[in-house]
Amino acid sequence: MKSTSVGILVFPDVEVLDFAGPFEVFSVTRLNEETRYSDSSPFDVFLVAETEDPVVATGGLRVLPGYGLETCPPLDVLVVAGGLGTRVQVDNARLIEWIRERATHLRMLASVCTGSFLLGQAGLLDGLSATTHWRSLDRMAQTFPSIRVERAQHVVDEGPVLTSAGISAGIDMALRVVARHHGEAVARATARHMEYPYPETNVRRI
Repeated sequence: MKSTSVGILVFPDVEVLDFAGPFEVFSVTRLNEETRYSDSSPFDVFLVAETEDPVVATGGLRVLPGYGLETCPPLDVLVVAGGLGTRVQVDNARLIEWIRERATHLRMLASVCTGSFLLGQAGLLDGLSATTHWRSLDRMAQTFPSIRVERAQHVVDEGPVLTSAGISAGIDMALRVVARHHGEAVARATARHMEYPYPETNVRRI
């Protein structure tokens, strides 16, 4: 079976759990729990940044991306992380255009936390329901009036586009992606392996 390629976009001042949570989910997913330690994940997950230089995340964590924008291979799934750095990156025309262009070739597009502002800036959430960190819900509504802002959901599922609320909600979103690709049983087993409660509610399906 061909693995599903998942790129997680990071940038300076990205929130650590925004990218580390989904990365953990995709990297520890297994299709057969009985052979967990001899099998590999059905997802090929890696970090993407504007360049391949180290990225300094919140708290000073230095992260080495696997690819830059120019070297990133074709993707099946793109996850755009959030954090304080999105306030700068929304004005990064090169990055926004890259997201917009990549979105035309994806099976799924997702955001964590204020990563949704980058999707909104690229026009990829126009006319859709979406969410973000609870502190930024009003700002999203004011900045992007064409988006129907969901205020009570951890994950908003619009088919090929998923947005999640702040920070840890990215884990719920990633488990949703796993369920969409390989079924709920695999997603539940992944959550159990992580000792993370499987999200039973707070997912709005459009």
